[in-house]
Amino acid sequence: MTNLGASSGKVRKTPVMRVEHDGRYAMVASKGGAPAHPVWYYNVRANRGWNSRTVRASRTWSPARSAGGAAEWWKRAVAAYPPYAEYQQRTTREIPVFVLEPVAS
Repeated sequence: MTNLGASSGKVRKTPVMRVEHDGRYAMVASKGGAPAHPVWYYNVRANRGWNSRTVRASRTWSPARSAGGAAEWWKRAVAAYPPYAEYQQRTTREIPVFVLEPVAS
């Protein structure tokens, strides 16, 4: 994911796990279950994300608030990368999930 630094405005490239469903993608701000969000979380939150495919990121849900579509995205993420479930157990913070939606050009 290519995004802009929240404070610097500089281009940042962040490797993230690919979780895809119906042309939309999820980004899970797990940081391995650390107590703080990863730095890229703040960049994406501030700038709504962008990359060469041109997508808009919206913060959706976290496992603690899983309901309806939120629960489905979390299940997809854990299916793609099972350690996400362990990461949530390691931390008291709610691990945020962003859904990336293609932007019409």
